[in-house]
Amino acid sequence: MRIGELATRTGVSVRALRYYQDKGALRATRTPAGYRVFDDTAIRTVGHIQTLLSAGLNMDLITEILTCESTGTPLLDGCRERLLHERRRMTTDINRIRSARTLLDRLLDDPALT
Repeated sequence: MRIGELATRTGVSVRALRYYQDKGALRATRTPAGYRVFDDTAIRTVGHIQTLLSAGLNMDLITEILTCESTGTPLLDGCRERLLHERRRMTTDINRIRSARTLLDRLLDDPALT
């Protein structure tokens, strides 16, 4: 299928699909006229990309994870350490944001500031 059809079938913009391909997460062949052609597995791949983006992962990590899947290695076998590292990073970010919010709450509750 061509990129427009893939966009329609997945609900993802053509621009985003091109970006996924540029990052190496989505693969296409080219016709002699230069049009991108995707096979039916691209629909599932786009779904995986969307899920992983929703989980807060960046495209470089998503490409790495999809490479694990494409080698036939179960996702957690090949990428477990990388995913654990990303989870620790997110936890650190969450803790930092919570601390900042607590500080703001204290500042807002200080009667001397009102």
